Amino acid sequence: MRFRILFIFLLLGAVLSAQKSSEKKLAELARLFETSDLFPRIFNGFALYDPENRSMVFEKDAGKYYTPASNTKIFTFYTALKVLGDSIPALRYIEKGDSVIFWGTGNPLFLHPALPQDSFLLGWMRDTSRQLFLSAHNFQDERFGPGWAWDDYNDYYQAERSPFPVYGNVAAFERDSLAEGFKAHPAYFQHQIAFNPRLDNHRPLIRRREHANIFEYNSRALTGPPFSREVPFVVTPDVVAGLLADTLGRPVQVIDLLGVGPEEAKTLYSPIPDTLYRRLMQDSDNFIAEQLLLACSEKLTGGLDSREGIRYAVDSLFRGLPDTLVWRDGSGLSRYNLFTPRSIVGVLELLYRELPPARLFSIFPAGGVSGTIKDYYKDEQPYVYAKTGTLSNRHCLSGYLLARSGKVYIFSFMNNNYLGSSTPVKEEMEKILRYIKDKY
Repeated sequence: MRFRILFIFLLLGAVLSAQKSSEKKLAELARLFETSDLFPRIFNGFALYDPENRSMVFEKDAGKYYTPASNTKIFTFYTALKVLGDSIPALRYIEKGDSVIFWGTGNPLFLHPALPQDSFLLGWMRDTSRQLFLSAHNFQDERFGPGWAWDDYNDYYQAERSPFPVYGNVAAFERDSLAEGFKAHPAYFQHQIAFNPRLDNHRPLIRRREHANIFEYNSRALTGPPFSREVPFVVTPDVVAGLLADTLGRPVQVIDLLGVGPEEAKTLYSPIPDTLYRRLMQDSDNFIAEQLLLACSEKLTGGLDSREGIRYAVDSLFRGLPDTLVWRDGSGLSRYNLFTPRSIVGVLELLYRELPPARLFSIFPAGGVSGTIKDYYKDEQPYVYAKTGTLSNRHCLSGYLLARSGKVYIFSFMNNNYLGSSTPVKEEMEKILRYIKDKY
């Protein structure tokens, strides 16, 4: 009896000690936020979650709404995993006599220069004996998402959304020497490059006319060291047909197809490699995010409309999240998006429970090693695996933290309405995350 009482007292002492230790760590976390030179002056929210105990460890304004920027891609990633599975409809088609009429499914893989190719799809288009006709009848969306900046049309990160994307919907121009001039990739655009002496000449520049595939360069782009630029091209059915014809070495015509029942169409599929998801998350590829959301809507409804993909995900996949989602695009380019840190933690927990950790962590950027956090959160071994989200005056980071104790924590750090560079924000965030890594 005496030993049992002693054991109970020792156990009670250990519990009280652990409780005091936990309270001390929470107090120190709160102090780090309160005494920061930066955080009290900006809109800042943070949530730290323990997936093992299924409990929130620490919250600071975690129920308030912030612009997530590319943290939106976490929602798109999970939606694509659930809707598309391990393969994506690459194209759909019907055969009529000596013709094959095909249309897009939003598939971002086709002819993308940075992604592995499905040689079967390209071979099928090249080798079929039937005449090829391209239709865009199922595209029910706009080239840009709601709230996108119209004057970013020339920037590589804002490629147009389209039903049948090719080459990532971006043209690349490079000059290796002063004598040779520019080479275009794909070569289809080689004869659509022009010198414009009126362009700003403070820096090398290639600028597309807003509504035409005419790519103009200034004199600075022709001088100095090798120079290259990626510029989105205007996507129309005629342009896509021209690109396909040039690549396949055979004619491709455009047809306006109406009223095709799903039972009439045949489908070709392409496997989805994790390299696609790594580019989505580690390179924060906006084009892939938008096309994946379109591909989800196409598989669900037969039409390419990102609003339908979002509606399905909100109603079916994310209905258990703590806060209403204000979700408008796949990439996070839209400033209309509004999420809370605790809702982002909720999606990260779904991923954590459904994917093996090794695969999950290989897809997310790793601190000090890969992706958009390659230069931050460095340690002997990566301890932060997280997705960044950055727009002007906005920087967020959400993902997984591996503590020194061996435990995995899920976190979401959202910072809005600061002035100047994001560097001071990242430095303050790193102080918080490193403390959690060392003490938890």
